[in-house]
Amino acid sequence: HYNRAINLSSLTSTNSCKEEIKPPSRAGPQLSPSDFLDKLMGKTSGYDARIRPNFKGPPVNVTCNIFINSFGSITETTMDYRLNVFLRQKWNDPRLAYSEYPDDSLDLDPSMLDSIWKPDLFFANEKGANFHEVTTDNKLLRIFQDGSVLYSIRLTLTLSCPMDLKNFPMDIQTCTMQLESFGYTMNDLIFEWLSENPVQVADDLTLPQFVLKEEKDLGYCTKHYNTGKFTCIEVKFHLERQMGYYLIQMYIPSLLIVILSWVSFWINMDAAPARVGLGITTVLTMTTQSSGSRASLPKVSYVKAIDIWMAVCLLFVFAALLEYAAVNFVSRQHKEFIRLRKKQRQQRIEEELVRESRGFYFRGYGLGHCLQTKDGTAVEGATVFTPPPPVTMLDGEVLHKRFVDRAKRIDTISRAVFPLSFLIFNIFYWVTYKVLRHEDIHANL
Repeated sequence: HYNRAINLSSLTSTNSCKEEIKPPSRAGPQLSPSDFLDKLMGKTSGYDARIRPNFKGPPVNVTCNIFINSFGSITETTMDYRLNVFLRQKWNDPRLAYSEYPDDSLDLDPSMLDSIWKPDLFFANEKGANFHEVTTDNKLLRIFQDGSVLYSIRLTLTLSCPMDLKNFPMDIQTCTMQLESFGYTMNDLIFEWLSENPVQVADDLTLPQFVLKEEKDLGYCTKHYNTGKFTCIEVKFHLERQMGYYLIQMYIPSLLIVILSWVSFWINMDAAPARVGLGITTVLTMTTQSSGSRASLPKVSYVKAIDIWMAVCLLFVFAALLEYAAVNFVSRQHKEFIRLRKKQRQQRIEEELVRESRGFYFRGYGLGHCLQTKDGTAVEGATVFTPPPPVTMLDGEVLHKRFVDRAKRIDTISRAVFPLSFLIFNIFYWVTYKVLRHEDIHANL
């Protein structure tokens, strides 16, 4: 019994020693996520989402950046463009700083956005926009330990883009995106771009008609209204139009129509139905082509590059039709010439007959020596009337051949003048719009 008592006492002392060397627990129990969020921004936290950070103090600096998912639907008639972006805003709210959790940041549900203060950003040149809610709200809220807040949202925007179409379709357009505060003046809120890669573009981004330039101009567009001075930042996108579509649909067909109108110069001038039909067909086709080129463009008051091209092409096919009218008129002039000579011969015969009858009357009274003609020359009493020679068939053939040769010469000259003139126009046109004006536009960017 003595030995058992010793063993029990030793075991008890051993257990007491183990309890004494147990490490002390942390001070206080760890908060649950729900309790933590309630303490951070709940009703009992004293946080008021209606009041901005640093209230009555320095303005809140909001750093913005965007990621472009898609860029397209650039419409000339309404002068706007459509794009899909991730808009990211980051600012510091000291009231949301925490130390209860060891994590550097917390990703929260988008429903928590209603519980915190957010900048009142809007797009100044926006014509239409919508959020994305499939399958849930495409929003991100992340809070960092120091109180910084990252707010990201996916948007589809339709923004206005005033376009200068003087060089259309060889133009370069500059479209802007302006991010502005609606209610807070610069005393309360300031927007600024992220220092590194503020505007990112998806790698597989392609546009049907344009090439999006890599250089993007970032700047400030501070607005001054009657209600105060408001912060505004902007980015300018440079879009260079690819004219492959217009070459295939506009330029090459109109060029072929002009060349087709020159075929009439090699058709016999006697084939009036063929030449007139070809001329009218090319004129009407060119008119349709010209109206089709303006269908997708706004009704601007200045002249565009494609308008000059279409107008000159229409002028050339119309001139080809007028050329046949001139050829046909010249080839028929020999008939008019013969008719005029016959008329003159008839008039001379009638004048001579009248003169002879008057001379016979005066000679009967012994006054034949006093009779004078209209031109002042005296008419002798024994003058014999000799009518001019009639126009023979040989003279008619000679005249006909002479005028037909003149008409053929017009056709021959036109075969060289029309293509040469059109070639000179093409040289001036493409050098002006593809070289000179293109360099001026790049210099101004």
